[in-house]
Amino acid sequence: MAPPTRIGLAGLAVMGQNLALNIAEKGFPISVYNRTTSKVDETVERAKVEGNLPVYGFHDPESFVNSIQKPRVVIMLVKAGAPVDQTIKTLSAYLEKGDCIIDGGNEWYENTERREKAMNELGLLYLGMGVSGGEEGARKGPSLMPGGSFEAYKYIEDILLKVAAQVPDSGPCVTYVGKGGSGNFVKMVHNGIEYGDMQLIAEAYDVLKSVGKLSNEELRDVFSEWNKGELLSFLIEITADIFGIKDDKGDGYLVDKVLDKTGMKGTGKWTVQQAAELSVAAPTIESSLDARFLSGLKEERVEAAKVFQAGGFGDILADQPVDKQQLINDVRQALYASKICSYAQGMNLIRAKSIEKGWDLKLGELARIWKGGCIIRAIFLDRIKKAYDRNPNLANLLVDPEFAKEIIDRQAAWRRVVSLAINSGISTPGMSASLAYFDSYRRARLPANLVQAQRDYFGAHTYERIDTEGSFHTEWFKLAKHSKY
Repeated sequence: MAPPTRIGLAGLAVMGQNLALNIAEKGFPISVYNRTTSKVDETVERAKVEGNLPVYGFHDPESFVNSIQKPRVVIMLVKAGAPVDQTIKTLSAYLEKGDCIIDGGNEWYENTERREKAMNELGLLYLGMGVSGGEEGARKGPSLMPGGSFEAYKYIEDILLKVAAQVPDSGPCVTYVGKGGSGNFVKMVHNGIEYGDMQLIAEAYDVLKSVGKLSNEELRDVFSEWNKGELLSFLIEITADIFGIKDDKGDGYLVDKVLDKTGMKGTGKWTVQQAAELSVAAPTIESSLDARFLSGLKEERVEAAKVFQAGGFGDILADQPVDKQQLINDVRQALYASKICSYAQGMNLIRAKSIEKGWDLKLGELARIWKGGCIIRAIFLDRIKKAYDRNPNLANLLVDPEFAKEIIDRQAAWRRVVSLAINSGISTPGMSASLAYFDSYRRARLPANLVQAQRDYFGAHTYERIDTEGSFHTEWFKLAKHSKY
């Protein structure tokens, strides 16, 4: 009989298995359980093969819970929604006061808050923990975003500090995020930023390929080069890799055989819905979601292409010769400037929610724990952390002196790329949305005065004036009628 283990993990799909092995490898004996028992045996077998790691498998929930030292901690990695409630019900039948459950899935933050209250009534502690980095991250070191009971966090802090990704100059990629569902909320926005990043990279690819006529070999070289500078990141690195992979089922490159329809799990949609709820502009993240919706209309797009070609509206790609080197350089700068806007939107969203809920989230600290392990890990996050170190109350990343200078230096290239794309009939919704966001944010006066006048005209919604305090209503209709005679 194994001695009591330090921690338990329930839910052994790919993420669960990898996280369990990671925990065991860091020297913490772990008990594992899964409803489908073959997964338990598979995990124990992997633990043997991967270095005789201290992983102990259990086929029933009672012996699983009883094998863990008290106060017990169990991490769940099951599908969000009903399966989480079901797993909690199964486990809590055997847990005792002071024990703790951690949900490591992509859960909606309000569900976590509901469960934390329910657990509290049973005397149990609860954490909702965002886990980013995919299966590779889970095994080798993810970025971890725990929120909820601080007492529960303190109990497993020693494990999380070792299991998380380690970044040489800034430490383990984990921090106690805050109360309630803040860990899940931060992970959700992380995923929204990830949507924006992926869309912007896809647009850079489209412009280089469609307008610049770069081959896959050239694209691989360009992205590999970009990954040595300011754009150094996980997503740029894997993009370079993708362009180099030959098709194993035929001629040419695999990327060209992949159907242009993007799937999604829902976190991007939640991010956009939250932006709308909180009245925070997040156009780059929204455009990436819209792009996924449009990509889903593959059959319709194929038909539409025929309609517009028949109408003489084929490819309007400008036939003028393109200076490839100049284009590559411009697109790099446009991608970087657009990315600043996307991250600014994500950070503003987190801050707005933090204020609404009283979570007191530390934006610089979140940028720090995203520097390693997670999907959006990038050298760029270090600059975001420094911006918030300089000014924790920064209104927007765009006005941080360093980021402001970077945008000013790149805006000519950014405008050239967006104009070239528009004139060539190539859609760059993310870059265009980022540019429009920047152009709106930097203007002291917008045409919103007209929109407000219209609202007052048809709905007596009143307006404020620039020259005196107070709310005003004008009978525009009467005045207009009067002036017509």
